[in-house]
Amino acid sequence: MGERQTPWARALAALEIPALLAVPTAMVALALAGVPATAGLTLAVALLALGLMLASFEASRPALRQLMPTAVLAAVAAAGRVLFSPIPDVKPVSAIAILAGAALGRRSGFVVGAVAALASNVFFGQGPWTPWQMYAWGLVGYVGGVLGEKDLLSRGPALYAWGFASGLVYGLILNGYHVLGYVQPLTWESALLACAASLPFDVTHSVATVAFLAAIWLPWGRAIRRVVAKYGL
Repeated sequence: MGERQTPWARALAALEIPALLAVPTAMVALALAGVPATAGLTLAVALLALGLMLASFEASRPALRQLMPTAVLAAVAAAGRVLFSPIPDVKPVSAIAILAGAALGRRSGFVVGAVAALASNVFFGQGPWTPWQMYAWGLVGYVGGVLGEKDLLSRGPALYAWGFASGLVYGLILNGYHVLGYVQPLTWESALLACAASLPFDVTHSVATVAFLAAIWLPWGRAIRRVVAKYGL
């Protein structure tokens, strides 16, 4: 059985991509405009996008058998982040979110990434960075779902290209949060210096994501596809 689409669910689904794009758009536009409250305003936009995405997932009325693999993958991603915490920026969250999106759908990919960030921060500590991590990892899973729907991730080069790019995208979003909130005075030079300082860590994240994808894509993908086929998800 597929998702039961109500008019409300269809309306929310139509707003998903605009909501996701609104976050980086607001970050750039408000920063260029020199709005003093840019950090707070962009956080509000990110929270609204998170709320809409989670509401869209809930409005699709997924059955319990659809929720279970999504919840399990989110828990595994959160546990994996904690397990690999001694190794900076080597985390399986992006890889698992991409796999979830490709196997279970774009909304499930977003939920896995977002919930993994929220749940693992019980260990790492919650703060204003949590919504940004939820948005960034959710976006990684959502794009993985979009690419999976177009059957692009069945090709190794495309899979690993997005795996590598996802680490840079995640880093760019978190760098934006840091720059808008903590870098003063905010200039192009100071923003670029902050991003350059984090680049080695972002590349490490990217390489680690590719490695995790190489390890889990085939065995986990086969197992999830069997569940999807067996229960008609």
